[in-house]
Amino acid sequence: MDELELLKKDWDKGTTEFKSYSDNDIYPMLHKKSSSIVKTLFYISIAELAFWLLAGIIPYFISTTFKEKLDTSYENPLFLGINILSYLVIVLFAYLLYRSYKSISSTDSAKNLMEKILKTRKVIKYYVIFNLSLIFLSIPLSIYFEYQENPEFHQQIVDASTSQMLVLYAVAVIIAAVFLVLIWLFYKLIYGVLLKRLNRNYDELKKLEV
Repeated sequence: MDELELLKKDWDKGTTEFKSYSDNDIYPMLHKKSSSIVKTLFYISIAELAFWLLAGIIPYFISTTFKEKLDTSYENPLFLGINILSYLVIVLFAYLLYRSYKSISSTDSAKNLMEKILKTRKVIKYYVIFNLSLIFLSIPLSIYFEYQENPEFHQQIVDASTSQMLVLYAVAVIIAAVFLVLIWLFYKLIYGVLLKRLNRNYDELKKLEV
């Protein structure tokens, strides 16, 4: 149990000693915890960027088939643009979190700290929404790229009946839904836990402002 929780328990007991220094003790702890959480979020974003870079680089050098397919895909401006955009968004996300962490000053008032927590929450929210939207779009785009670049698959689509096309659409939707759920659970586990702690700090700061 951390110091803040112990102080809150003392608060509930209604001791006179706690009431005389409660705000001065609680605020520095909230400040320190908030700064630490944002710093951890920044490190996680860097780790995520490194993971996706390695996930793309390692197979490229160890698999000839993957290398050939990726080189062919990069000839398509849309595919290349989406990949560049996704990496740029991760870099931007890491930068915004780093800026949020560095902006938290020991001289911040409770109101200023609350505003910075709100900004951090918005950054994470938009980042998750962007990634989920990108994954949702990536499935039909992948099928489109395969249709354009793979002659065998192209012919299969041309020769497919209406029922076969419906099955293909259903499979694409199911795969997209599964990926969306898995990625959502990943962000819920990694970012959601820390975000929940940040929200608790925000609620405690609101009490101090009252």
